[in-house]
Amino acid sequence: MLKGTCHCGEVGWTLETAPELVTACNCTICRRYGVLWANGYIGHDIQTTGQSNAYRRRDGGDIHFHFCAYCGCVTHYVACSEDENGRKRTAVNVRMSDPSAISELPVRHFDGHDSFKELPRDSQKVKDMWF
Repeated sequence: MLKGTCHCGEVGWTLETAPELVTACNCTICRRYGVLWANGYIGHDIQTTGQSNAYRRRDGGDIHFHFCAYCGCVTHYVACSEDENGRKRTAVNVRMSDPSAISELPVRHFDGHDSFKELPRDSQKVKDMWF
């Protein structure tokens, strides 16, 4: 299990199973937020607590980015629509968790800006991205 909270502690999340990797995306939002995502499904393996606000891209993006109304930390995102199994794809920002719990996880680089495809893997781990 992995847990995370925003800076002030008002918004939190729990990921029931430890992630095998995290995703760094270079889309116009993720690169500005500086997030590292671990994926799951809201209400299934991801639970959230606290009151968050949400932002959806002006171009009609298919996910809502959630952030704390008090300290502004981006904590997670939730898909706008359900998949074929009635679940909403979700990801939590692992930068909100204890670094020691995630430092050795591999980082998957995703090109959300141009190709919308996974980029070639390298040996980078979360600890290499704490700067």
